[in-house]
Amino acid sequence: MSDELLIKSIVGYGVDVSKLSKFKEVGSESPHGIYVYDRISDEWILTVLEGDAFKPIIDGSYVIYFDNSKCHACRSFDGNWFPYVRSVAKKLNDYYFIIILCEWFSRKCSSNAASKSFKEYEIHASPALYLIHSKNGNVVYKEKYEGRLNQTELIKVIEEFNSRVDKFMRGEKVELPKPEEDVDITEVIKKLIEILSEASKSNKSK
Repeated sequence: MSDELLIKSIVGYGVDVSKLSKFKEVGSESPHGIYVYDRISDEWILTVLEGDAFKPIIDGSYVIYFDNSKCHACRSFDGNWFPYVRSVAKKLNDYYFIIILCEWFSRKCSSNAASKSFKEYEIHASPALYLIHSKNGNVVYKEKYEGRLNQTELIKVIEEFNSRVDKFMRGEKVELPKPEEDVDITEVIKKLIEILSEASKSNKSK
């Protein structure tokens, strides 16, 4: 299923997709609403401003980025998100990439559809990624990740998602990928100083 067919299924098959607003990237100055990535044109298509919360309409895996225009962490995450999507979208044919943008969650949002989507999926932190697998019109599996993800974490979370879906459908235990631990450079320096200090004391005692 192509991105254009997904877009048409959202906005209506009678709508001329070429006339919809398109963005190379979605950011703090972009209109609030629900965007779908078109991997052919490498553009984010603004599909819906008004209406109900986003629901997966056709079968496949959906990667939904919940973004707030006033979120500084989101702007930092964008540096990983947009290059990553651009690099993998064409090989991940059964994935659809979505951005749902408000100013500040459901409380400050000029798009009813986006605001309702924040409520529907219970998004209370941003950036947040919500992954859904839809089959026969039903959501059969979902995952939520809050906070900034680096490139390595995006690979584990997104590219291994369908494998976790398959495990779940077979009734097997599913383990979510663990976030990489941030290294506190201050603590590393302290430990190094302690080690050097102990080594110096040991040498003096000899």
